[in-house]
Amino acid sequence: MAKPLEEGELDSHVPIVQSQFTPAWWCRNPHLQTLWPLVVKPRHPELKRERIELTDGDFIDLDWTANKHDPMVLVIHGLEGSAHSHYARRMLHALPQNGFRGVLMHFRGRSGEPNRLPRAYHSGETGDLQFIFNLLSSRGDKISAIIAYSLGGNVLLKWLGEQQNDPPDIKAVAVSVPFVLSELADHMNKGFSRIYQRYLVKSLHKTFEAKASIIDLPLSTDFIKKMRSFWEFDDKVTAPLHGFASAREYYSKSSSRQFLIGINTPTLVIQAKDDPFMSPRVIPDEGELSDSVTLELAGRGGHVGFISGGTPRRPQFWLEDRIIKYITHK
Repeated sequence: MAKPLEEGELDSHVPIVQSQFTPAWWCRNPHLQTLWPLVVKPRHPELKRERIELTDGDFIDLDWTANKHDPMVLVIHGLEGSAHSHYARRMLHALPQNGFRGVLMHFRGRSGEPNRLPRAYHSGETGDLQFIFNLLSSRGDKISAIIAYSLGGNVLLKWLGEQQNDPPDIKAVAVSVPFVLSELADHMNKGFSRIYQRYLVKSLHKTFEAKASIIDLPLSTDFIKKMRSFWEFDDKVTAPLHGFASAREYYSKSSSRQFLIGINTPTLVIQAKDDPFMSPRVIPDEGELSDSVTLELAGRGGHVGFISGGTPRRPQFWLEDRIIKYITHK
């Protein structure tokens, strides 16, 4: 059972803690928590873009906040996300206000321009994160923390687990993580969650259609558009484009839950039990967490929602304050 989270409790490791998050009275439903932030997106922060050329001929775009001399925090978006995503906007506003310089790493093809290769990004692709981390470190841009959401959270946790023998000197935060990808794919085929799946799969269709307008793909866009579920899309598109035999192999090798025990970097995972993207079955047990990982569980909160108060027109978001508190705590 999760223990209540008290002030300073993270000084002594408690594997699973009960979050102090309480949903707004008007936003207790997990779908409202998930969808309402899309209705009331904050204005876009002032950002400066930097294009990073990769060794395989592709590129990744970074979006930097305007302040230049503060400790740097790397932000990683979720599936089909970008700097325009509501959670990214709020975090990139909050970081400079709290003495940090934010930089958002776009996955390949997610910065508003199709990437140059047939391959793109996926839930277990940690090579690009490693490349960006090494590049920024080599330039003297010291990263103090990495914050990642949803699919990006899965990538971050897997990467941290892969670094267990040489852990980066940072703090890490992962939010609304799909720890077991096959469970997520199953859950998204049920009930109202199919609406989210339909939206995201259609977005993937559009992404590949835009790419097909500039490069030749080994799969036709007509074929890709026939995919209606994550299982289908990942089996017929994601897996073959990224060297997996099937969706099942991709899910098995890329799910982050198996990497948690190897994480030696101070890491906070924030998760809602009512996340409509996945079943509570994906949530790891205490024995699966290393001594460096704290899993903070909220009974409610939806998927990257965590609206704590205010009104429908002016909601108050809890997540940014919670993350800032963690990364500034000594």
